[in-house]
Amino acid sequence: MDLGIAGKRAIICASSKGLGKGCAIALAEAGCEIVVNGRDASTLAATAEEIRKNTGAQVTEVAADVSTKKGQDALLAACPAPDILINNNGGPPLKDFRELDREAILNGVTQNMVTPIELIQAVIDGMCERGFGRIVNITSSSVYMPIPGLDLSSGARAGLTSFLGGVARTVANRNVTINTVLPGKMDTDRLTNNIKATAQKTGVSYEEAEKSVLRLVPAGRAGTAEEFGSACAFLCSRQAAYITGQNLLVDGGLVPKSF
Repeated sequence: MDLGIAGKRAIICASSKGLGKGCAIALAEAGCEIVVNGRDASTLAATAEEIRKNTGAQVTEVAADVSTKKGQDALLAACPAPDILINNNGGPPLKDFRELDREAILNGVTQNMVTPIELIQAVIDGMCERGFGRIVNITSSSVYMPIPGLDLSSGARAGLTSFLGGVARTVANRNVTINTVLPGKMDTDRLTNNIKATAQKTGVSYEEAEKSVLRLVPAGRAGTAEEFGSACAFLCSRQAAYITGQNLLVDGGLVPKSF
């Protein structure tokens, strides 16, 4: 399917690996000019070169922490007038809520709620003026189905979802959409690390812990970054102009809900 976004400019935060990289690849394949971002310059450079080689897309690298003003300024300097913004950032590690101090809580909220709001504030008026904008926020299925130990991540991402629910309705008439994609058990470093932590805590092998985790997924497996990126790219498409303020689960049926 031609998504109708060839030539559009896209910023994809935290896209040197994992789900962000999957989104960057999908948008590059759709013909977008993309800005990729990550904190590790070498990993980011390898990702950028891979995407250039495989898609022929124009790729700009910005090695920076998107949670900081300096990092945000660098992204916006590389792409001052983006048509597409994919908000993504690492979440707090698995930890009992009793162990969270004030600083950790504020950092988690900054990373997973404040940062995407700040970036949206910076780009949304330009999108409205140009008559096209697609904003996609990557959160987590734990917003719907909380996971003990990921309370800070779930809470911050749920706050972002509610905050933007109203904002989305104020710009829909300017062909600017704001949607959220909620990953479930995806084949990423985060899932691997969580399985390792579970294995260590329960005293079983990694393979046993992995089977236990994935047994909960009706699809019987973890999702891929490619599948996730394709879903994200569709929400950025011309065809998705009438979809806004929505939360799309990409979870293999993990969350047992119909509405």
